[in-house]
This record gives sequence, C-alpha cells and structure tokens, in this order.
Amino acid sequence: MRSSYQLKPLTLAVATLLLLVASAAAQAMRGGGIMAPPASQRPPGLDNVGIEQHLNEQIPPELGFRDETGQTVRLKDYFGKKPIILNLAYFNCQMLCPEVLSGLTVALRGLKFNVGREFEILTISFDPRGTPEMAAEKKQQYLARYGRKGVEQGWHFLTGQQDAIAALTRAAGFQYQYDPKTQQFAHTTAIILLTPQGKIAQYYYGVEYSPKDLRLGLVEASQNKIGNLADAILLYCYHYDPATGRYGAVIMRVLRLAAVATMIFLGGFIVLMLRRDSFHAAHAGRTS
Repeated sequence: MRSSYQLKPLTLAVATLLLLVASAAAQAMRGGGIMAPPASQRPPGLDNVGIEQHLNEQIPPELGFRDETGQTVRLKDYFGKKPIILNLAYFNCQMLCPEVLSGLTVALRGLKFNVGREFEILTISFDPRGTPEMAAEKKQQYLARYGRKGVEQGWHFLTGQQDAIAALTRAAGFQYQYDPKTQQFAHTTAIILLTPQGKIAQYYYGVEYSPKDLRLGLVEASQNKIGNLADAILLYCYHYDPATGRYGAVIMRVLRLAAVATMIFLGGFIVLMLRRDSFHAAHAGRTS
C-alpha cells in the first residue's frame, strides 16, 4: 500500500481538479469574475486557490525577473509591441503545469500566427526556488514540441524572487497555495491574454484552449493590428464571454450580417438579370 504521504500529492491534485469543475459551474450560474467558489465552500487546503478576474488592469511593468539565460529583465521589456500570452506555472510541477503548457502548445500549433511575429509568450514561475537553468530546460522542451523555427526570441521563460512573484500574481488575480509538507503548489489552470501595453484582456480556463478563440483574442487584444478581414468579420459576430473564457456568437449581429449579405446577393442578381435582358433586347433590335 502507498503511504499517506505518497497519496497526499494525488489527493491534492484531485481536489484541485474538483475545485476547477465547481468553479466553472459556479461561474456559469453567477456570470461572475472569480474562478472559484467562496472561500468558505472550498476544500481544505485550497482556501486561497482561484482566479479573480482583473480585466483591463495593468500588469506592473517595473517588476524584475531573470530570463532563461540568467539575465535580469523587467516586464516592460516585453511590453509595447505585440499582444502577450501570460502563463503562470512552476517548473518542477509534475501535475497541472505540464498539462497547461501542453494544451497551450497544441493550441499554438493550430494557429497560423507565429510566436515572436504576431505575439509573444511569457511563462513565469511562481515558485521562488525556480532557476534560470530550470527555465532554459523547459523552454527547450516546449519549443521542440512547438516545432516552428525562429521563435526562440518570442517565448520567454522567467524566474523571480518572492516579492516580484507576489506582485505579479496579485495583479493577475492568480491565487495559489503552497503545501510545505509535499513541497507542491495547489493552483488553478488558466492562461491570461495581455494587450501590448500589458493590460489584462482575457482569461482562458482549463488545460485545453481553442485555437479559434485564441486567434480572435490575440486579434482583439492587438486592436486589429494583426489578423485579416475574416478575423474582423468574426469579431463582429462573436463576443468574448469573461464568465466562460470563450467566444460565443452574437445572434443579432449574425442575423444582421446575413441580412446584408442576402441583400447584396439579391441586388447583384437583379442587376445581372437587368443587364442580361437589356443585352438580349438590344441584340434582338439589331437582328430584326
């Protein structure tokens, strides 16, 4: 039999997953912005675990971290040019973090956008014990899974001290809890979409992410500086729902667009028929 100590990480993971399911259901019913039930209703050991949405709020640009090469950087070094996917994880996690990174990588492969060209990614450890060496190893692993060339400068893996981590997670509304007995963290699963200026635009929950939703979110966060006409039409017809972290059709807009398309088609058809009748009439006049 396994010891109770060996079972505790598994129990913690199961409890965390149950919390996520309960959170999603609670959000669907409330339409609120917290991905967790009230603290009094959370399982033991998960009192401080959840996501509190801070939409449109600024991620502090002056916070300092170290990148995978050990160089000191500030978050503002990545702001100002492209939309950013913020992924909070810790690099020796054996449970949820690899699932989030794997799900993100699968979604990225489904995008025609390329990391580093249309957008950037910040994967930042919320474990102060993380090192640049650990970050470099994770970067190499997931860039290999992503499988596209020339993206090294677009996906950044950062580590930092506790004060910077606390300020970042607080600004992002990312709530987690450390268990000193197992030396593991209980945390939620989500990625956060930032505008080029570092403001929070959207949250995507779970460990699987829709490439379509992610593409629309990146286009919207960039204020339509990336993408094409088809994206603009889709954004007219679809609206991001903070409660679900997904895009849904706005029925009235879809109907309006369909009505306009129908009018254009009928108008073009009528013009074509009138021109054809005129052509036949003129041809008949010349031959009579």
